[in-house]
Amino acid sequence: MLVFLPFVAALAIATASDRSRGSHAVIAGGASVIGLAIVTAQAFQPSQQVVVSWAPALGLNLTIMADPLGLFFAGLILGIGLLVVIYAHGYLGKEEPTGRFLAFLMLFQGAMVGIVLSGNVLMTLVFWELTSLASFLLIGFWRDRADARQGARMALAVTGGGGLALIAGLVLLGQAAGSYDLSTILARGDMVRASPFYGPMLALILIGCFTKSAQFPFHFWLPHAMAAPTPVSAYLHSATMVKAGVFLIARLWPVLAGTDAFFYAVATTGLVTMVFGAAVALFRTDLKAILAYSTISQLGLMVMLLGFSTAVAVVAAVFHILNHATFKAALFMNAGTIDHETGTRDITRLGGLARLMPVSAVLGTLAAAAMAGLPPLNGFISKEMMLEQALHTGWAGQDWLVPLLAAVGATLSVAYSLRYAVLIYFGRARGETPKLAHEPGAAMTVPPVVLVALVVAIGLLPMPLAGPLVMAVASAVIAGPAPETHLALWHGINPALGASLIAVVGGAVLLWRLAPLAAAHARAALPDAKRLFDVSVAGAVAAARRITTALHVPSLQRALFVTFAVIVVLGVEAIVTAPVGPGTRPPLPATPVALVAWALLVVATGAVVASHRRRFVALILVSVVGLVIALGFVHFSAPDLALTQIAVEVVTILLLLLALNMMPKRPPRLSTTPHRVRDGLVAGVGGVLAGSAAWAFLRRSPPDPISAFHWANSYSGGGGTNVVNVTLVDFRAFDTLGEIIVLGVAGLVIYALLETAARGAAGRRLRAWREDTPHSPERHPVMFVMATRILLPLALLVGSYIFLRGHNQPGGGFIAALLFAIAILLQFLASGYDWTDARRRFGEHQMIGWGVLIAVATGAGAFVFGRPFLTSAFGYVHVPLVGEVELATAILFDLGVASVVVGAVLLTLAQLSHVAQRAARAVDEAGEDAA
Repeated sequence: MLVFLPFVAALAIATASDRSRGSHAVIAGGASVIGLAIVTAQAFQPSQQVVVSWAPALGLNLTIMADPLGLFFAGLILGIGLLVVIYAHGYLGKEEPTGRFLAFLMLFQGAMVGIVLSGNVLMTLVFWELTSLASFLLIGFWRDRADARQGARMALAVTGGGGLALIAGLVLLGQAAGSYDLSTILARGDMVRASPFYGPMLALILIGCFTKSAQFPFHFWLPHAMAAPTPVSAYLHSATMVKAGVFLIARLWPVLAGTDAFFYAVATTGLVTMVFGAAVALFRTDLKAILAYSTISQLGLMVMLLGFSTAVAVVAAVFHILNHATFKAALFMNAGTIDHETGTRDITRLGGLARLMPVSAVLGTLAAAAMAGLPPLNGFISKEMMLEQALHTGWAGQDWLVPLLAAVGATLSVAYSLRYAVLIYFGRARGETPKLAHEPGAAMTVPPVVLVALVVAIGLLPMPLAGPLVMAVASAVIAGPAPETHLALWHGINPALGASLIAVVGGAVLLWRLAPLAAAHARAALPDAKRLFDVSVAGAVAAARRITTALHVPSLQRALFVTFAVIVVLGVEAIVTAPVGPGTRPPLPATPVALVAWALLVVATGAVVASHRRRFVALILVSVVGLVIALGFVHFSAPDLALTQIAVEVVTILLLLLALNMMPKRPPRLSTTPHRVRDGLVAGVGGVLAGSAAWAFLRRSPPDPISAFHWANSYSGGGGTNVVNVTLVDFRAFDTLGEIIVLGVAGLVIYALLETAARGAAGRRLRAWREDTPHSPERHPVMFVMATRILLPLALLVGSYIFLRGHNQPGGGFIAALLFAIAILLQFLASGYDWTDARRRFGEHQMIGWGVLIAVATGAGAFVFGRPFLTSAFGYVHVPLVGEVELATAILFDLGVASVVVGAVLLTLAQLSHVAQRAARAVDEAGEDAA
């Protein structure tokens, strides 16, 4: 329930998009509160794992692993998520689409909760990619801004590319461990480290983690993600996406850590990132950019500690993850408040705001001091723990290198933190701001107050408030008892304290001498990561275009010829190298009816080729081919296939008639005679090969046909006597689910392609199009109109009957949906699109979306009863005067199938009609101009 709760909230918000802003916030906040309550209750219980079997043969199970590490991150995600929802309610303007924003935010929250609670690495991958998609939507929320669109694309490209590497790495991990179950993998660390896959596996997994957590050199996407609204930035930086990589390193620490390769790859990357991010943050002028690079630096600190591969360093990393979440969320909210109330984030235009915004000044200063590592705040303790571990770590035999660079990073962090607080809130005002600064409302004040209170409380009472939590989480990371570590402000005079004092003094000096340093930095010709990324993308696109142009000549005929020629060559090679002997099944006798049907099929097929330039004639001949195939299904006792074939033929012919009406009735000749001879030879050889292959298969009996299982278990296992329908909605329901998703996507693609028909070159051709065939003087013939309106309820009744009986008799959701679509198509043809559309009560997009959701929800409902995904259930009830009636959950799945099919057909119809209407308007306008 905890994993799916945010997704339910996202769906509820999206469904209630027309409700008030307050109702959206209540749904999102309520889901976070309920989730927090579940996490809190589970925290006092022993670690447990819930396994729901999905595809056990593939090692794919829905496994929830509720251990201290997962619950710790889930608590951060849900707790800070609740504060972000409250903050966003005050931050976003009343004209902003809060429903869309909070739906995306809940989707993001659900994906993150899924990552941290997944007990199967394949399940982790699903949620991992979902975070990239959700972050893309959130970063690009203000889609009218170019920087938001570019930032979203950049984040998706970098993290999505890293996700591809992670997929390969985790698959190798599962192969090396012999299981994709996380608990099993964590118990086989020695086996994994001894595997020959360890090196490439480690590299691929770390690429995925480093791209997600913005580690050098994959850091550049994060600053450009600041184009998102500040609530997104606060959430993304403190508890969610950028922490996902850190989490995965911590999760897999018992398996991957303990080798030189892990130390040098992880600790070095973290150390370089910490220093680099801090150095860049010192010279940025945008408040969110300063905080973005400070996040990069702080993430590097966490990664470095995990890379040290010692238990004490893990304790320090876990404690800093907690501390960073509190002060970084508070700082982003503080920066958002300044931007919201002053109208600028430029630090060079800000100053002296403590007089106008005293509460915000206190909150921002305390949070910045925690980030700088000043006592008595929580950041001071974890910074000292980091310096202590750095002092005991050598690199390539150099014991001084890691402590020196860690101290440099700490010094720079003090400098950029002091710069943030001092330049914004103290000293003189540096210019007028676009808006008169003042304190925000309660919605934007309470969340940072809560976070800063935690910063101070944990700093003053670290052991009582955070000690047990940190020890439990560190034990889960280590997969053993954590070392006894006393969290306290004072550990006596020691080298770590000296390094900390040097960092504070050095940071103050850097701030004092910042002006000449900033001038030198501005003069330096430093490489810009964004520019390098843009150049790389442009180069990759140009190279891909050159390769594509070289390999795929822009000629459809030539491309098809090459494709079929290769297929023919491969077929000939297969027959030559492995000849097929005579089969064992005797052929069936050919009846006179079958011979006539075969001859009609051959003649119709040849006529299609001969009359291909007469499009309407060719279309009628194609329908004859389809009709003969349907009769063949009837002959071989396949009524479901026959019904489906006939319905598909009718729908296809009707839609193609609409499309062909706006195309030239006799297209120009595109091939020369030699080319037609060449193509005919390839087609003839290919036809002979395909027929020979079909003949070879038909002459043989499969050794163990799967159909035997379907015949034997259709009624006992699926509750239906129609084996075809039971196979589609039960035995092979996962295939059907994928097919309806593809059908829905195809409908949306048709919508997108035809939506552009009025623009560009296509629009110019459309405006120049004129009718080239005579039309009936009666636009909507009365007899046709009345006949279709009388037939509509009858067709819907027949479709409903076929739908309801599909589990036991020929029929089902797909055939019924096609009948519904035919009935509506006939209304359009008879009465026109406008008349039909005015009486429509459901949108095509909604029908596709709800159909997929109904099908998925039906399959997921099996989890409630501990059964695999898409397992159906059935039973029988006695209805008075009717008798025994079967009830099966498969009918709900079939309802989803029907909804998607009807939606896709009507969406195609609507777009074709819109194109026709645009063309008609163009003709009318041309006539008026001529008049």
